[in-house]
Amino acid sequence: MTMVKAALVQLTVGDDPAENLPTTLVHIRAAAAGGAQFVLTPECTNALSSNRDHQRKVLRHEEQDETLAALQAEAARLRIWLLIGSLGVLTHDADGRFANRSFLVSPAGEIVARYDKIHMFDVNVSETEVYRESAGYRPGTKAVLAETDFAKIGMTVCYDVRFAQLYRRLAQAGAQIITVPAAFNHITGAAHWHTLLRARAIETGCFVLAPAQTGFHPESQGKGRNTYGHALAIAPWGEVLADAGTDPGVTFVDLDLNAVAKARARVPSLSHDREFTGP
Repeated sequence: MTMVKAALVQLTVGDDPAENLPTTLVHIRAAAAGGAQFVLTPECTNALSSNRDHQRKVLRHEEQDETLAALQAEAARLRIWLLIGSLGVLTHDADGRFANRSFLVSPAGEIVARYDKIHMFDVNVSETEVYRESAGYRPGTKAVLAETDFAKIGMTVCYDVRFAQLYRRLAQAGAQIITVPAAFNHITGAAHWHTLLRARAIETGCFVLAPAQTGFHPESQGKGRNTYGHALAIAPWGEVLADAGTDPGVTFVDLDLNAVAKARARVPSLSHDREFTGP
């Protein structure tokens, strides 16, 4: 299979997984009805919250997560490949931190790959906007390359996009598509989102697919936050194939996987690594 129709789902979730799930299902069904074979949702598909006590109340361990179970069942019913961009899930870690976990689900509804976000967003965006993702989430330690019947997929999440070495490693291992589900901050997004995603595509010769959260996300116990939107699909040569803007919904894109080999043949930089010394 060299031609694949993908669909990027853009969401504006709140902090209650039960309230967010119906809207997510509506968009996934619309994507499948539009012919998408590969559907992708953003980071924090189940809930977006900065209140750790609230998260402990509403998040679940993977095996009890109702959002995960429902999305697996929907993928099987619709016979689609589904990337659940990420879910916040409880872990059994002694320090009580959560995992920010991405799931790839097959058309049989089976989880074929899991990836825990490696790089934590611990950033002072401004004097009034401070994030310490590592206070609530423990970082993953393993890069993941997943096999499907149409492509090899490298799985990443949001802030990972600033760490080019992860993307190069995935591409050199055989990735043809790299996923970057995100809940990107509206300030850093306006400055860097398009540039970073295009750079990762150009450097790797991969399609880069980045479903996104968008707009204002209210919290029942907190001030809420804004995300940038602009779910993007980038071609291996760096062209923007689709930009979802700032409205929630579904954006379709046709992927010609032959473009991966063509881009890498034109500039075969993945095979040009050299050892060097210093600094």
